[in-house]
Amino acid sequence: MTVVVKIGGARAVDPEGALADVASLVADGEDVVLTHGGSTAVDETLEDLGKEPTYVETPGGVVGRFTDEETMDVFKMVMPGKLNTDLVESLHNEGVDAVGLSGTDGKLLEGKRKSAVRVKEDGKKKIKRGDHSGKIESVNADLLETTLEGGYTPVVSVPMLGKEKSGGYTAVNADADRAAAAIAGALEADLVVLTDVSGIYEDPDDESTKIESAATPEEFEAVKAAAEGFMTKKVMAAEEALEGGAASVTVATANADAPITSALEGEGTTLEPGVLADEADEADDGEEVAQ
Repeated sequence: MTVVVKIGGARAVDPEGALADVASLVADGEDVVLTHGGSTAVDETLEDLGKEPTYVETPGGVVGRFTDEETMDVFKMVMPGKLNTDLVESLHNEGVDAVGLSGTDGKLLEGKRKSAVRVKEDGKKKIKRGDHSGKIESVNADLLETTLEGGYTPVVSVPMLGKEKSGGYTAVNADADRAAAAIAGALEADLVVLTDVSGIYEDPDDESTKIESAATPEEFEAVKAAAEGFMTKKVMAAEEALEGGAASVTVATANADAPITSALEGEGTTLEPGVLADEADEADDGEEVAQ
């Protein structure tokens, strides 16, 4: 079994339990690919440098980061630099032979660069140019499989490698949940998305309304209707993972003992491949936003 784990980057997410759980799974012979977010750390670094983070809303109502050139420089410092290195360091201290990879390494995560995005400002639709983002279109699964076969645990971070219209490449931002989804699909793995809540709630303010699972298109419609705010993108990512070939997707809390094992045993909200309709609508590129 291969498990792709995404650790959220929110301040309320404590990765300690997840890292110990990765070590336990690897010791038991499981293949684990760890991915991570870091939007909060990027924002804090930008603010330390005197730059205000910029977020935009798509015409469809999805909020994401606008990544200009200066923000992209900070993003590259924080995500594959500090955060990825910190996780690799921590895993080595747990006895795991971890290898840090960014999406640009070996064309691990590749797709077209988007330099302009459609946004909604003051009720009007506009085109905002100068963005450094992209939509992942391919995953170098062979690189990950070779790393795993060598006895190493990959720790993957965006940025991705963005193809320019000119034929060259630029490192660009991509949403970390959707990166994890693309990887899980390519490896036909179980995806565990660890965040600061215990799952997807029918009432976002009431943990007792957690949706345990969804296995049919009708049940998935209820999940999508319940998702609000940051959870909306996680549900979008879950759908993409299953469409890509992932075995299952579970959204669960990181702040628990053995959170990955618990999620695989049914804690959190688990989505099965059966949630996909026979005639799935293709995602609108205009909804592609970065973390």
